Amino acid sequence: MASESKQVTFGTPDGVSEGDWFKGHNDLHAVGLHRFLGRGISGTAKTGADSIVLSGGYIDDKDDGDEIIYTGEGGRDRDTGHMVADQSLTDEGNAALVVSQGLGYPVRVIEGLEIKGKTRRRATGGYRYRGLYQVADHWMTNGQEGFRICRFQLLKLAPGEEAKPQSVDPDAGEDTDLEEEVRRYVAHNRLARDSKVAREIKALHNNTCQICSLRLVISPMGEAYAEAAHIQALGKPHFGRDRLQNVLCLCPNCHTRFDRGALHITDEFKVIDSLTGKFVSELRRIKSHNIGMEFIQKHRERWQDRSI
Repeated sequence: MASESKQVTFGTPDGVSEGDWFKGHNDLHAVGLHRFLGRGISGTAKTGADSIVLSGGYIDDKDDGDEIIYTGEGGRDRDTGHMVADQSLTDEGNAALVVSQGLGYPVRVIEGLEIKGKTRRRATGGYRYRGLYQVADHWMTNGQEGFRICRFQLLKLAPGEEAKPQSVDPDAGEDTDLEEEVRRYVAHNRLARDSKVAREIKALHNNTCQICSLRLVISPMGEAYAEAAHIQALGKPHFGRDRLQNVLCLCPNCHTRFDRGALHITDEFKVIDSLTGKFVSELRRIKSHNIGMEFIQKHRERWQDRSI
C-alpha cells in the first residue's frame, strides 16, 4: 500500500551514496530514497516526482545506463502482468514526471536487481541506488502490447550538475509562466490533431474506410464520419510525415486496430490480421491517392517484434 509519511524531497538523502544497496522497499522508504511503497513512481501532479524504481514491469522500457527510456504507470493488470488499458499523462505518477521535467526537479533512480516472475515481478537481488537523473523529454506512443503508453527520457546528471527546467507544451507562448505552462499542460493534456491533410484524405475517399469499405453515416443528410490514420506515426519517436502519401482514410474500428498493430499492409496492398496471420481485405485505392510504400514498410517494421 502506498505511504506518504515522508515529505517530498529532491536530491540524494543524507547518508546515502550512489551505488548503495538495499534489501527491499521498506529499506528504501526508511532512508528517504523512495516515499511510496508498492509504486514505481513517487510523486504527485502537485509536487512533481522525486524518485522512480526500475522493476522490469513494462516490456517497452530501455536502460542504457546514462539514458533510460522509462514507461509510465497505469494500464497494467497486476494479476496477469499484461497491459489491459491505455495509459494517460493525467495519471498521477505520469503527471508527476511531466511536472519534474517542466520545473527542473531531479529524479532519484533506483534499480531492481535480479528481476524474476512472469506476472508479479520482484527484485530478488534487492535494489541499487543509481543516482540523480533529469527528465529530459516525454511522449505518447503505442506500446508493444497495443495500448497507448507514456514514455519518459531520463538522462544521468553528473556530480554537482543540476536538472534544468524544460518546456513541456509546444503550444505555449514565450511569455507563459513556466509553472503555469506545466500545470495547464498536465490538466488539459492536449493531443488532438486535425490537419489539412486529414481533411483532404477524408474528402478524397468520401469518408469511406479503405480497409472494410464502411461509410459510417451519422446524419439524416447523409454526412459520414471517418478518421485519418497516419501509416508511419507522427511525432516522437517515429517522426512520420503529415502528407497524403502517409495517410489512410479509415473507420474508427480499423483505425484503432491499425494504430495498435493488429492490422498491417503488405507490399501488395493486402490487409492482414497481425494476430492471426489471416487475410482481411484488399486495401481500397484510388488514382488520386498515391500511398507511399516506404511508410507501409515502416509501419510493419515497427510492429514486427510485437509481443502478444
